[in-house]
Amino acid sequence: MCLAVVAIGQHPRLALVIAANRDELHARPAAAAHAWPDGIFAGRDEEAGGTWLGVDRRGRFAFVTNFREPGRHDARARSRGELPLAVLRDADDVATACARVARDGGRYNGFNLVAGEGESVYCFSNRGEDVVPLGRGVHGISNGALDARWPKVVRLEHAVAAWCAAGDDDREPLWRALADRTPADDADLPATGLPLDRERLVSAPFIVDPVYGTRASTIVTVSRDGVVTFAERRFDTRAVAIGEVSERFAAGTAR
Repeated sequence: MCLAVVAIGQHPRLALVIAANRDELHARPAAAAHAWPDGIFAGRDEEAGGTWLGVDRRGRFAFVTNFREPGRHDARARSRGELPLAVLRDADDVATACARVARDGGRYNGFNLVAGEGESVYCFSNRGEDVVPLGRGVHGISNGALDARWPKVVRLEHAVAAWCAAGDDDREPLWRALADRTPADDADLPATGLPLDRERLVSAPFIVDPVYGTRASTIVTVSRDGVVTFAERRFDTRAVAIGEVSERFAAGTAR
């Protein structure tokens, strides 16, 4: 993922809400979210075999964002798409699974990993953060540190917080927030080392560009009685929707 907001214990009927956008090169092949043979439900990076966001039948979720570091990239590093799968395939509790991933963090280019079950959610970055629990509230992350005040992070956080506070059941306000194509004002842009025109382009929650842009938007919710809903919308190079997938199941069901 490149933008994600996680709301923990903020909705009257939902223990967890995730709203996220995946930005990627349009040329990189990927499969839509689907059921994997081992009980994971996730999209698939067809180039390296991993995923950016997935859930499993226990109700566990995991997603990864890249850490933006222009000029710092090791072409020999392992694919960061392995990381969510490692947590989802781990039989131990989420905190232990994240700690296991953290020990191998040096094998990857910069990343943030967020994973959890219900209201037990943890975050780890191999760019300075230990495995930390996330408390009840609304947390945003993009291609920098957790809760960094990037304009698109703040904008999506506000939208998710308002949706939760209203106790809404209609997901359309979340879809609209994820589809926001408005770039940030230049004065509010983060300084991440990109050229100004590129910084402007990627400052919008939804990025429209024929080479690199938002490929998918995803909303995951877990109800207080353990029902997981995973919905994904996919987009082409013109930001036109090309497909939608939805899955719903009770957490704890057999694989």
